[in-house]
Amino acid sequence: MFKKKLKKILPPQLISYYHKLLAILANIIYFFPSRKMVVIGVTGTKGKSTTANMIWQILNQAGFKTGLITTANFRINDKEWINNTKMTMPGRLQLQKLLKRMVKAGCQYAIVETSSEGIKQFRHWGIKYQIAVFTNLSPEHIEAHGSFENYRAAKGELFKSLRGLRISILNKDDANFSYYKNIPASLYIYYGLQEEADYFPTNLQPTAEGFQFAVKGHLFNLNLPGIFNVYNAMAAIATAKALQIKWQDIIKGLQDFKYMPGRMEKIISRKGFVVYVDYAHTPESLELVYKTLQPKAKRLIAVLGSCGGGRDKAKRPILGKLAASYAQVVIITNEDPYDEDPKAIIEDVFAGTMSFPSVEVYKIEDRRQAIKQAVRIAEVGDIVVITGKGSEQAIVTKNGKIPWDDRTVVRECLEEL
Repeated sequence: MFKKKLKKILPPQLISYYHKLLAILANIIYFFPSRKMVVIGVTGTKGKSTTANMIWQILNQAGFKTGLITTANFRINDKEWINNTKMTMPGRLQLQKLLKRMVKAGCQYAIVETSSEGIKQFRHWGIKYQIAVFTNLSPEHIEAHGSFENYRAAKGELFKSLRGLRISILNKDDANFSYYKNIPASLYIYYGLQEEADYFPTNLQPTAEGFQFAVKGHLFNLNLPGIFNVYNAMAAIATAKALQIKWQDIIKGLQDFKYMPGRMEKIISRKGFVVYVDYAHTPESLELVYKTLQPKAKRLIAVLGSCGGGRDKAKRPILGKLAASYAQVVIITNEDPYDEDPKAIIEDVFAGTMSFPSVEVYKIEDRRQAIKQAVRIAEVGDIVVITGKGSEQAIVTKNGKIPWDDRTVVRECLEEL
């Protein structure tokens, strides 16, 4: 609360100086640790955490000591723990401390999920990025950046900061591809689903767990659902080949990648239905999740909310409309209200469902009760999908953080059944 009051009082330029000064100080304190590793930055709107984890899996399979920083998790070699900071990029001191720990652990590579908010606050300053990976771009955090163009430009700063290898790995299928292509680099590598890319899948076939496809004559089995995960895999493959990783290590690494915390994480009920927990919180990512799961479900039961604190208010009814378009049952609940009234946020989301009278809609403010209701009414063949938080470890209210984990609550509710 004190920080928010300061932001309202102080001029933006002074706040920007403060962020940059703290970044410089953090680098000096920890002796610029990123200079001792090859740092890979992953940016975009969707798929960053999964792509980063896929790259980590491949590099680990290839025998390299590798560190990882994402919205979902941290890794230093084989040690992994949940990111409970509620930030994609931790604060500057914590971020540099993590990079220093990676150096001490002998890491040769560090993969850093790099957000537009982090860039805006100079958290990326001093990090010697050598490779930048662009996943995709759609409107998000518009209030924070002022416009979509500013949001896109913020992510572009990652590419402008490249040093050393200076490799740009870009999604050729994304509408914003050309914007990032025009930022100078020593090498550009393109991936996508079309033949115009350097790395693309051929003979793409769905399987029980995900997809089978070939890339440049090499057969892959991806054990993750959703076409978006094929894109994530292509980004990881392109990055691995930029680092001259052998095909057999890439194939094995991706085949062994079963799931990551809170990203389409599957929990099977003894009652014969399945629960998926996913971080999807934008219209684009939510629709991809629903499109992936709906054909597999007798009924789709969607549990969702939307963020407070003035964030992306315009998307709330859109999220409700999407849920009602794909699901037979929609349960709207609390997510992260911050300083807003949770009931008002729920009503904003509910407004989007009103043109679907045949859909069963519940408004349940208590998130635990919402999840309990979803698993209580679920039957054999149904799929319950709980979105918005993934593996996040807290619900943020005006009174502070409440410890939370959707996955733990799901398992507790299933046990109660």
